[in-house]
Amino acid sequence: MRASLLITCLVDTLFPDVGRASVAVLERVGVTVDVPLEQTCCGQMHQNAGHRSDARRLMRRTIDAFADAEVVVSPSPSCAAQVVHHYPALADASGDPGLAREARALAARTRDLSTFLLDDLGVEDVAAPGFPHAVTYHPTCHGLRLLGIGDRPQRLLSRVPGIELRELPQAESCCGFGGTFAVTNADVSTAMMTDKLRHAADTGAEILTAADSSCLMHLAGGLSRTRSRMRAMHYVEILAGESRS
Repeated sequence: MRASLLITCLVDTLFPDVGRASVAVLERVGVTVDVPLEQTCCGQMHQNAGHRSDARRLMRRTIDAFADAEVVVSPSPSCAAQVVHHYPALADASGDPGLAREARALAARTRDLSTFLLDDLGVEDVAAPGFPHAVTYHPTCHGLRLLGIGDRPQRLLSRVPGIELRELPQAESCCGFGGTFAVTNADVSTAMMTDKLRHAADTGAEILTAADSSCLMHLAGGLSRTRSRMRAMHYVEILAGESRS
C-alpha cells in the first residue's frame, strides 16, 4: 500500500524527528510513503480563531495537494480531525457543491496513524526495538473526542519490548493547550497544564507520551520550566526506536 503523509506544520518546522519516525514505522510494516511537498497548514488554527475564509483557502490547497493520494496518514490526530470533521462543514458553508464533494472524499481517505496501522493494515506489533523505560500516555482531545482513536496508541506501545506503561490519573482531562486557547486564555491553560503534569509525575514515569506534537510541545514547556526529569516524546518515536537516556 502507498500512503501520503500529512506532516503538519509543527512536525515540519519544530519536530522533524516525528515525521522521520512516522515514515520509519510505516516503511517497516511495508507501506510506501510519499510526502506531497505542496501541502502547507491544514487551516485548523485559522478556523479555531474564526478566520473561516483563510481556513477554506488552506483546505482548498490541502485537497489539491492530496488529490492523488490513496490514503492520507497523519501523526497528528488534531490535524486529521480538521480534515475528517471540519473540512466537510467548511466546504458546505462555502455553497460550492464541488468543493463539498472533494472535501468529503479527502475526509474519507484520511487516517490517524494509529488507526491506519491497526484498522487498515491490521498491524499491532510494528517490530519496535526495545524501550526499557516507564511511560505514561496522555490521550489528546481531538484523538479522543473527535476521531475516537481510543486505546490504539497504547495497544501499539504495549508491544514494545521492555516498555512499562503506567496509567495516567484523570487521563481524559485536557492538557490546556487547545491551540490558540493557550495564548488567549494563558492563565487557565497554565493551570490545566499544571494539573496534567502533576498527575503525570504521580505515575513516576520517565516519559510522558501522546499522539499530538502540539500538546507535547505545551507539556514539554511545562516540564522544562519546572526542571522535571520527565521527558515528553511522541509515541511514534518510541515505536520507531528513538532512545531516551
